Amino acid sequence: METPNLSYIHSMARGDDSFVMKIIGVMKGEFTNEVDEYKNNIKLNNFKVASENVHKIKHKISILGLEKSYALANDYENELKEGKLDLHNDFDKILQIIDDYLLTI
Repeated sequence: METPNLSYIHSMARGDDSFVMKIIGVMKGEFTNEVDEYKNNIKLNNFKVASENVHKIKHKISILGLEKSYALANDYENELKEGKLDLHNDFDKILQIIDDYLLTI
């Protein structure tokens, strides 16, 4: 499994530590809310809306430098639109890795 990192955020910040902290704060707040909404929609079998949740989460995956995870999230987003959950467990593992990482930064 890939390891999240802040390389992209630091490249955008160009040495501005306050920018880095602001982006991290936004990521932490939005990620938690988006994951909660996603999980609720999965419980309700509302797969179309869950695919929209994955779409939003996918951008955070990209920002954290997780290229393979981004590709999986993209496939899962499309899968959900078809009412399939084949990649559900793999996507949940990605969410847990990101959640654990965000707790450390």
